Amino acid sequence: MNQEFSLSQSKYSNTSAPVMVVTGGAKRIGAAIVRAAHEQGYRVIIHCHHSEQEANVLADALNNSRPDSAVVIISDLAVVNNSQTLQRFTRNIMQAFGQLDVLVHNASRFYPSPLGNINHAQWDELFLTNAKAPLLLSQALYPYLRAQQGCIISLLDIHAHNKPFKNYAVYNMAKAAHRMMVQSLALDMAPDVRVNGVAPGVNILPEADSDQALHPQQQKSIIDSIPMQRIGKPEEIAHSVLYLARASYVTGEIIAVDGGRSLTLAGGHV
Repeated sequence: MNQEFSLSQSKYSNTSAPVMVVTGGAKRIGAAIVRAAHEQGYRVIIHCHHSEQEANVLADALNNSRPDSAVVIISDLAVVNNSQTLQRFTRNIMQAFGQLDVLVHNASRFYPSPLGNINHAQWDELFLTNAKAPLLLSQALYPYLRAQQGCIISLLDIHAHNKPFKNYAVYNMAKAAHRMMVQSLALDMAPDVRVNGVAPGVNILPEADSDQALHPQQQKSIIDSIPMQRIGKPEEIAHSVLYLARASYVTGEIIAVDGGRSLTLAGGHV
C-alpha cells in the first residue's frame, strides 16, 4: 500500500473552538459527521485516502462559511504499520489546529469474504481499516486527547455482536475486534478520555458501482426487515456522534442507530 500522505489547506487558527478529526471524512457518513460538527462550531480535520477531490470540495465549502475552520489530510491508513510514518501522520493532525478534542474512527472497508476464497489480502485490508488503524491511531493521539479531556467515537456495525453477515467472516471479525477496542479503551483511557461507539444498521447503501454493492433484491429484503421501513440517513448517524462528543458522563457505550432492525435481526444474509 502507498504510505504517502499530505496536508492541504492547513491554516492555524487562534480560536478556542474544539477540534474533531474524522477518518474517511470526505464522503457519505463521514462527510455528514464533518458537516454536522462544523455546524456545531467545531474546527474539522477531514481525513481521506482516495477521495481527495471530494475532501477538498467539502473543506472549501466549510472554509467559505467560516474561514480557517477545515483542513484536509490525505493518507493511507497503512501509515500505522510503521512507527515513523505514524508519528508524522500524528504530527500533521496536531499541526492543523494545535489541539484535538474528538477522534472519530469512520474509515472502513466492507466486502464479502466467502469461505473457500478467504485470503491474506482480505484479512490485512479489512483488519487494517476496521481494527488495527483505529487502535494504533487512538494510542498515538491519546496524549493530545487527554490534554483536552476529549473523546473517541467509533463507527461500528450492529452485526459486530452476535449477528454476523453470512459470507462476511473477515469483516465480521474485524468489526467485532473494533467493538471490543471501544470497551477496552474506555477502561484504559478513563477518566481522561471517553470512548464510545455508534453502530449503524442500514443508514446508507454501498455505491452501486463499488465492490460493496448490494443486489436490488438484497436491498428490498433489508428494508422489509427494518421496523421503521426505510433506509436511515447519514445525518442520523452524525446526530448520535455529536451527542457522544458532548456526553461527559458516557463512556464504553455503543448506540445502535438502526431503525429498530437489531430487534428482529437474527444474523445470516445481508
